[in-house]
Amino acid sequence: MKKIIFYLTLLIGVINTYAQENESTDIISGKVLNAATDQILENVHVVNLSQVIGTITDKKGNFDIQAKINDTLYFSYIGYKPLQVRVTNDWIKFGEVKIKMTELGIALEEVVVADVQLTGYLEIDAKRIPVYNNYRYSISGLNTGYEGGSKQPGAVNKVLGAIFNPADFLYNIFSKRSKELRKLRKIKKDDEIRNLLETKFDRATLMALLQVERLDIDEILRNCNYSMDFIKFANDLQILDAISECYEEYKILDRK
Repeated sequence: MKKIIFYLTLLIGVINTYAQENESTDIISGKVLNAATDQILENVHVVNLSQVIGTITDKKGNFDIQAKINDTLYFSYIGYKPLQVRVTNDWIKFGEVKIKMTELGIALEEVVVADVQLTGYLEIDAKRIPVYNNYRYSISGLNTGYEGGSKQPGAVNKVLGAIFNPADFLYNIFSKRSKELRKLRKIKKDDEIRNLLETKFDRATLMALLQVERLDIDEILRNCNYSMDFIKFANDLQILDAISECYEEYKILDRK
């Protein structure tokens, strides 16, 4: 009798676990407004961080997106503070919810213009304007290359050292964050998320998607031999693609 009760309890537990894991996904809706004025906000990016899908609000500030209970939605709009909202049972049950975003005060920083004396002659002036180049090195057998910074022999040695010492170079970074970085492929496939990242330079959306800190992103890129110029000035989509390329190469090297 005790064995029967034990197996029944075990069976119920398995069924409940399966039901929770396969909880149905609903289409939820909402409206995004300015928190101070209730003005409708059009073209706000809405990203489901849990399922890695995105959409934007229409002319009336409305949006629809797939979600289930406890999913986290990320709202991003130029000039407004990013917002994360958890999907609740009441939201799914009662329908549309109003999301209010807070406008940021934008302060222009001082811009320093380098002194370049121009003569008015194109051929001469073109030579006077400084050009900063970073170089990508490719190695036969790999689909992509590495950015070695300034063109110098040390850059090549750095790349080769990275390739032939994958444990020191990549394992300690990616093995700790494998759960978050598995999302990379899904992120790259969603057009709305890619469109959002292409306009961003602050890493905030990437941090929310991958659940990592800004320092972690910079560390990954440095250890993947990307230059400081790239780390500072690339947009978030370029950063995403760079991390993704490096992670795919890490998995190939790790399997070997």
